[in-house]
Amino acid sequence: MTYQLYINGGFRAAFSGKTYSVHNPSDNSVMAEVALAGKADADAAIDAAREAFDNGAWRNFSREERSMCLKKLSDKITELTPLLVELEAKNSGSTVRKSKEDVFLSAKCLNVYSKYALKELNEDLADVSKAGMSRNVVRYEPLGVVAAIIPWNFPLKMAVWKLGPALAAGNTVVLKVAPDTPLSVLELAKHISDCGFPAGVINVITGDAETGDAMTSSLKVDKVAFTGSTEVGKKVMMSAAGTLKKITLELGGKSANIVLDDADFSIAVDGVLYGIFYHSGQCCEAGSRLLLHEKIYDAFLEKLVERTKRLKIGDAMEKSTEVGPLVSKKQQERVLRYIELGKSEGAKVLTGGGVPAGFEAGCYIEPTVFEVADNKSRLAQEEIFGPVLVVIKVKDDADAVRVANESIYGLGGAVWSQSDERAMNVASQLRTGTVWINEYHLLSERAVFGGYKQSGIGREFGVEGLKEYMEAKHIHIDEARTRDKKPWYNTVVSPA
Repeated sequence: MTYQLYINGGFRAAFSGKTYSVHNPSDNSVMAEVALAGKADADAAIDAAREAFDNGAWRNFSREERSMCLKKLSDKITELTPLLVELEAKNSGSTVRKSKEDVFLSAKCLNVYSKYALKELNEDLADVSKAGMSRNVVRYEPLGVVAAIIPWNFPLKMAVWKLGPALAAGNTVVLKVAPDTPLSVLELAKHISDCGFPAGVINVITGDAETGDAMTSSLKVDKVAFTGSTEVGKKVMMSAAGTLKKITLELGGKSANIVLDDADFSIAVDGVLYGIFYHSGQCCEAGSRLLLHEKIYDAFLEKLVERTKRLKIGDAMEKSTEVGPLVSKKQQERVLRYIELGKSEGAKVLTGGGVPAGFEAGCYIEPTVFEVADNKSRLAQEEIFGPVLVVIKVKDDADAVRVANESIYGLGGAVWSQSDERAMNVASQLRTGTVWINEYHLLSERAVFGGYKQSGIGREFGVEGLKEYMEAKHIHIDEARTRDKKPWYNTVVSPA
């Protein structure tokens, strides 16, 4: 199986002719050969997007026409569900159950943005001046060319999270997929032109950091939308600063999952498991720190460890699998180094901590639970991005808030309690962009998502997320018409 770059409405090889192998992390077998884009390919994609925007091929479409194209792309995802599910599971290590959900939610996301494309955002401003003097309007217009760079953990979902609002707003896009997991998005790219998008409106390339830097530093790019680690996000921000282009950054996290002493064990235990071991912990807002009230600490932890040991590890394509592999050997090795770091710091391994027997060929790590005494330890502070849970005992609600906020990150978090009032009081004090109460991971295209502190800049989803891809323009329309009603002119030019 081979895949090429999608630029200006067609597929072609990289200018360099280079390709690379994409692997299945369940068994490390080769799945496909993919063209490896370089700077020249990024420049070609940017030129195509620039031309498509400047000649009005997309921004001059009516809202109804843009909506129709997005709806067709949404329907195409639904039509391709079996193939996309297989590619997502085999390429990213996402369990087949999760992959089905991801494909469904990707189609749903584009469907929502097909409706957002119809929204009238322009508004008349009242009380700017006296009646009869002027009318004032705020128009929202597309930015231009968007450079979208996505990570490897949710390939298809992350692609549509960027494409949906950018296209609904009238922009053109150069989308760089993660080198490890390009297949589902490149497969979808085969159908872009059939959905009515003019050539150059959507371009899909691969590539490494050099390719990404060509996108983020280009004078021809008006906005960068990046999802990935905080470390790389800082580099993206510095690169984009050279041309003062707009950015949105959705970055890392070390989210606190707070279980209060009145929590319902029957849902909270599984909620904690879901918060951290969903997609083997490879989620930016994963509940990787469990802050557990001291009154229930021992009893809750006993149940949690017992349930963790029962989680079924397996091939991503097996329906019974609950915990699949990590995305790559590189990521597996990174997480294993953190596990050894935790041990060296004195953290206690309650379960897991290694490669499960029988799965050495793949990229697996056992679901791991650490008991940690110090929230300032590296294990408790740094993003691991794997199936590793850090458990910290807290004295009361105030202590839970203090420990939760003692982090450079602020992306997600949760509170488990049978009292909504108590949970809301804790949630309102957390310095984080999303807080779930008695739930985890659920997001909506209609509700804003983004981070506090070093977890990001800007917001995705909702009208706020749509406006991140637009410029706001104030238009002042004079209604006075006559010179005698414009006395301010006299401060510069006297009447003739």
